[in-house]
Amino acid sequence: MQPSDTDVFQRDRVLYLTTVGRKSGQPREIEIWFVTYQGRFYLLAEHGHNAQWVRNIQANPEVSIRIKQHQFPARGRILDAEHDRQEWDAVAHLARRKYGWGEGLAVAIEVHGADLAASKLGS
Repeated sequence: MQPSDTDVFQRDRVLYLTTVGRKSGQPREIEIWFVTYQGRFYLLAEHGHNAQWVRNIQANPEVSIRIKQHQFPARGRILDAEHDRQEWDAVAHLARRKYGWGEGLAVAIEVHGADLAASKLGS
């Protein structure tokens, strides 16, 4: 996905993340702040690996996101503090600029084969 595809959503304040419950198998939806960076959406888990939605992504990375009326299938990836340090730091910086807060475990959300910009502009 191209950075410009996700950039059209950068002014939106929240997205809705749906994971599959690791025990129940049922959809679990949360409202959460996000930033966009290099063609991906990023979320920060205040409670780190203890956050239920993070645990659900660890068990099954297939998720969906919804921003306003736009919904997309996606895949979550929990960033590694050492291996993904530059990416994590950039995301934390963007979150501090957008929300005044940029702490927590960084999780990348990559949308599957969708043209986000066309979806947003076509509404």
